[in-house]
Amino acid sequence: MTDINNAPVGFDTLGLPENLLSALVALGFESSTPIQAKTIPPLLAGKDVLGEAQTGTGKTAAFGLPALAKLDVSIKKPQLMVLAPTRELAIQVAEAIETFAKNMKGLKVATLYGGQSYGPQFQQLERGAQVVVGTPGRLMDHLRRKSLKLDSLSFCVLDEADEMLNMGFLEDIEWILEHLPKNTQMALFSATMPSQIRKVANRFLKDPEHIKIAAVKKEKANITQYAWKVSGINKITALERIAESIEYDAMIIFVRTRNDTVDVAEKLERAGYAAVALNGDMNQAQRERTVDQLKSGKSSILVATDVVARGLDIPRISLVINYDLPGDNEAYVHRIGRTGRAGREGIAISFVRPREMYSLRHYERLTSGVVKTYELPSIQEIGKARIERTRNELVTAVAEKDLANMREIIEAMAAESELSMTDLAAALLYQKQLNQPLQPKEDPKPRRESRDRDDSRGRGGRNDSRRDARGDRNGRSDRGERGPRKPKAVRNDVDWQTYRLEVGKEHGAKPGDIVGAIANEISLDSSYIGAINLHDRHSFVQLPKGMPEKSFTQLKRVKIRRQSLEISVSDAPAPMERTPRKRTERADRPRREN
Repeated sequence: MTDINNAPVGFDTLGLPENLLSALVALGFESSTPIQAKTIPPLLAGKDVLGEAQTGTGKTAAFGLPALAKLDVSIKKPQLMVLAPTRELAIQVAEAIETFAKNMKGLKVATLYGGQSYGPQFQQLERGAQVVVGTPGRLMDHLRRKSLKLDSLSFCVLDEADEMLNMGFLEDIEWILEHLPKNTQMALFSATMPSQIRKVANRFLKDPEHIKIAAVKKEKANITQYAWKVSGINKITALERIAESIEYDAMIIFVRTRNDTVDVAEKLERAGYAAVALNGDMNQAQRERTVDQLKSGKSSILVATDVVARGLDIPRISLVINYDLPGDNEAYVHRIGRTGRAGREGIAISFVRPREMYSLRHYERLTSGVVKTYELPSIQEIGKARIERTRNELVTAVAEKDLANMREIIEAMAAESELSMTDLAAALLYQKQLNQPLQPKEDPKPRRESRDRDDSRGRGGRNDSRRDARGDRNGRSDRGERGPRKPKAVRNDVDWQTYRLEVGKEHGAKPGDIVGAIANEISLDSSYIGAINLHDRHSFVQLPKGMPEKSFTQLKRVKIRRQSLEISVSDAPAPMERTPRKRTERADRPRREN
């Protein structure tokens, strides 16, 4: 067993190929962490590894880099499989591997987890994914369906093994490992090493090298932590409220996926905020330009994923928003650590859904701090703040600007129109506040959060069909987190017109994206957005007939997933919302093998 605490070493000394080293340089990775320095060489040499290290020490790169180095992209079959305890961690690992492999042309990654439809997952596998990252329950399902075949698998990783044990996945893990090819190289990582994990290691790993990294005591940062319970209003509206009500120099917003970085940044830009996205699809020059914009003050809001934000140390960042909670608890510490450094004060606000409230206890323990409840300001408070800000702007303009010419113009307008100066001032103020009303709309009434359990609720390999009658292993329907929804009732008091949008499934668009973009851009109540029909590269949507030209022009410029809507009137038949098919106990799951 190797027990170390020494300083990290450069990646260029670890035997990695040039395509991976250049990707790491582009991402800003300057040196390896201890777990990476001690794990990468034996894995490159073909040895099995049993890694014992805390979450957040860089384990994804520790196993991902050597696995990618040995992968053959010309073989369109799974060669690397990673088991993760939760869908959030599975997504995070998959994103990191894709980022590391940015110079490996032809590499495809499939992410398989419960709570998502099987269809897209089938497509990922059929397209020849060489890397598969998933939760135990959904991996078992695909193995039983024969949609996932492991005959070419050469590398398997168990990430956060102790968490999977705590969640009741021990039997599932053993079942999956029994289906691996005999010569599969193994790596098992765990923060702790309970007896059950040791038994799994002894049974499935071949003479592994045991690498243990001692936990490092972190200095407590000067960060005030808050949690806002997501309810009543959507997250984007909450972001806007926070940006208006909290004094900050710059903020970083953490989201789960690369698509989300673009989506959230675009929505904030439409609302008038200088927001930029930072993700793994960007090359080094784009990344540096984006970071420089934040450092120089040209932008004040950065929307990023965990991987690309690694190592960011920008003194201006005084506020961190966890728009989506991270896949593991240690990542939370790294996220909020982007602020409150070197004695500076910082604020961190996490958007937490009711089903995620349990995470706060872990965050408090890891940070030795308290996560306070955050209350969003009311619309009345926002309205007062906007009026006060506008008044200050006008008073400053009167004191600092030469307004003689403006006075002449306004006096002439008043005389010619026979309107009072007050009426003209009110009209000007009205025009000024069109994009950001001085009196915001009332908040919608809170909706009751539907039951939504995550992958951790599945246990072992038992009660498969009974679980699937409710959804899948995590208790959710394959139609998404909230399960089947009743089709929206179409208003019969509206004269509908069908419009074509130049965005569709291939761009990653969803009906919710279309509704949100239209409703936010032209302040249209969602009840006036009718049926939506998504196609591969375009969509159809029902909107009230006779849309004002100004609204029509605004929507042409709106982007969803980087794609302009380019809305146009269509003669196509009105789109029809399909009623969700009622699921049966045998609908999506094969019979359990004995």
